[in-house]
Amino acid sequence: MVRSLGMAQTLLRAEQVDELVARYRDGATLVELPSRFGIHRRTVAEHLTRRKVPIRRGRFDPSRIHEAADLYDSGLTLVEVGLKVGAGPQAVRCALAEQGVPIREGGGRRSRMATAS
Repeated sequence: MVRSLGMAQTLLRAEQVDELVARYRDGATLVELPSRFGIHRRTVAEHLTRRKVPIRRGRFDPSRIHEAADLYDSGLTLVEVGLKVGAGPQAVRCALAEQGVPIREGGGRRSRMATAS
């Protein structure tokens, strides 16, 4: 049974899951694939797990640390920064913390990006 979340559920065909797995194995990230297939990031991870594909962790391009720090300092959330620099929020958090950037407390707040629309 699927509970109502206020959004349409996208079911992938077997050949789409094959493509998703192939793209991930070719280097696509958990940040890139959801928009390509119109599904949630967790759903991508579930498909990969079902296919016994190991999930890569912490792919953050160190050359983008200054960009990530500037975006985070401007008020974007870790998730939003990750989407812009092509990394997961935990990878962004770790990279910023290693550079001495203070990490804001989480919670239900909205970023400037979300409130600007």
